[in-house]
Amino acid sequence: MVYVTGDLHGEWSRFRTRGMRRLRRGDTLLVCGDFGFIWDGSKKEQSVLRRMALLPFNIAFVDGCHENFDLLNAYPVEDWNGAPVHRVCKNVVHLMRGRVYEIEGHTYFAFGGGHSGDREFRDEPGSWWEQERPTREEITGGMEQLQAYDNKIDYIITHEPPALLKDCLGVDASEHVEVHKFFEDIVKACIYRKWFFGKCHINKYIPVKFYAVFDAVLPVTVKHTDMGSD
Repeated sequence: MVYVTGDLHGEWSRFRTRGMRRLRRGDTLLVCGDFGFIWDGSKKEQSVLRRMALLPFNIAFVDGCHENFDLLNAYPVEDWNGAPVHRVCKNVVHLMRGRVYEIEGHTYFAFGGGHSGDREFRDEPGSWWEQERPTREEITGGMEQLQAYDNKIDYIITHEPPALLKDCLGVDASEHVEVHKFFEDIVKACIYRKWFFGKCHINKYIPVKFYAVFDAVLPVTVKHTDMGSD
């Protein structure tokens, strides 16, 4: 089975919730950004990652707006389910922006990054990385990948939501970054089953295909009536 959850922010307690206990050996948990377990490279952090490596399921995450990209990009690159990833440990991978992964017979378009709403409060060195914002090259590469699949994808996993949803989510829509236009193009041009994103820190279904997810742990086959916290 494949499950989706939202921002973890380095909180190990999230792995003790009822929702996480659903996962079995060989399952895959997709994280919609702000993974947070790769932040300072400390001994404590390395210890947590070793504990994570003992979990029986796979963890695959897109990056968000609160990641240490210097550390993240230093991990080795290898192929995983048809596309490149950063391999963090044996069962944990970072999904590259604009790549398509084939998991349990379905296609997943991954695109991390976005904009930090708290950027003005993160001036200390080592608290903010410019790489959080997707580049034109990454967006162009994502377009090409979608076109290679005839703009037909089963599931989309991002950190940011499409800008058209921000009003109904009650979040600031004043910041416009290039990735928002890209996501609007995907909404118009692509055929997909569901789109999951994590940035808004809420669990909410937005008709007809969008799922804001935070602390819920949802099977990708979720029905909107099943939405809720775990």
